[in-house]
Amino acid sequence: MKLYEYNAKELFRKEGIPTPDGGVAKTPEDVEKIARRLGKSVAIKSQILIGGRGKAGGIRFAENPESAYKVGEELLSSSIKGERIDKVLVEEKIPIEREFYVGIIVDRAMKKPLIMASSEGGVEIEELASEHPEKIIKYYVDPLGEFLPYEAREIARKMGIEGKLISQVGGIIWRLYNLFRKYDALLAEINPLALSEGNLIAVDAKLEIDDDSIFRHPELREQEEYEASEFAFVKLDGNIAVIGNGAGLTLTAMDLIKLQGGEPATFLDIGGGASPEIIRKAINHVISYPKVDVVFLNVLGGITRADDVAKGVVEALKDAERDIPLVIRLTGTNEEEGQRILKEAGIPFETSLEKAAAKAVEIARKL
Repeated sequence: MKLYEYNAKELFRKEGIPTPDGGVAKTPEDVEKIARRLGKSVAIKSQILIGGRGKAGGIRFAENPESAYKVGEELLSSSIKGERIDKVLVEEKIPIEREFYVGIIVDRAMKKPLIMASSEGGVEIEELASEHPEKIIKYYVDPLGEFLPYEAREIARKMGIEGKLISQVGGIIWRLYNLFRKYDALLAEINPLALSEGNLIAVDAKLEIDDDSIFRHPELREQEEYEASEFAFVKLDGNIAVIGNGAGLTLTAMDLIKLQGGEPATFLDIGGGASPEIIRKAINHVISYPKVDVVFLNVLGGITRADDVAKGVVEALKDAERDIPLVIRLTGTNEEEGQRILKEAGIPFETSLEKAAAKAVEIARKL
């Protein structure tokens, strides 16, 4: 379960991690009202669960309530990577002196939580990790023991931080880890953790909760945006996104991709009985993953109807922000109607899984 930024920040504040003052708006009028209350320059941030919103224009700034209204009106009538923006977070614009990065994930290979920190935060953290990995401090925590404040301060020292700031940064790291454990998180991240007028503040916040632990957190289920996970999704290292209706069909498609010499980029199981909307979301979800060059959709209709799949494909291609080749294997329940819908839309398809897999790999090789 991925939390929206404003939901994550609510939990951050409860754990003593400072965040900017602000509020959530669903209309331009609400944007203006919040900006007027804050009485200063504001950041207006699209609330979507897809990464890269800043580079895509989903974060804007306004100097006064009137311009905030205009920005809010523009954002709330737009979409990013196929996801419509229906709410924005309006916050005070923070003057930043320095930017840090702090993130915590579960390292499944080591079977331990991994704290990562850097004295160079910001939007280019991925490039920093790739080009200068020595600037990312890594610290494994014993999941059966207690993470103590002095350990967090030691991480701050290794980041190259000096003086009183060691205690401040260490305190944020310690609180973030406590939140990570308390909510059974898979990811907890602050980027950037900003130094502003001598104080640290979490300008951005990411929090992803293990779906299997949600039963322990009724306060999360009560959130307005809470929805049960719509599909199982795993990122991989290849460039061919694989979508199937059932774990077995998805894995079989991945095996055939490998057999043909290709490399899967995703495992995405839409499950049985997927609606056109789920199909649309699934395709847009994998297209938003930068490594994906080709999408391979493998559907053997049983509970899932082929005509619903076809309708979802057509809708997905209408609002897709990247022009990605789509290879479809479609057969089963209502296959004649589904294939007719694809033909009328000019979308090619296969009925043979083997042929479809070979075609996906062939296209990927030519790109």
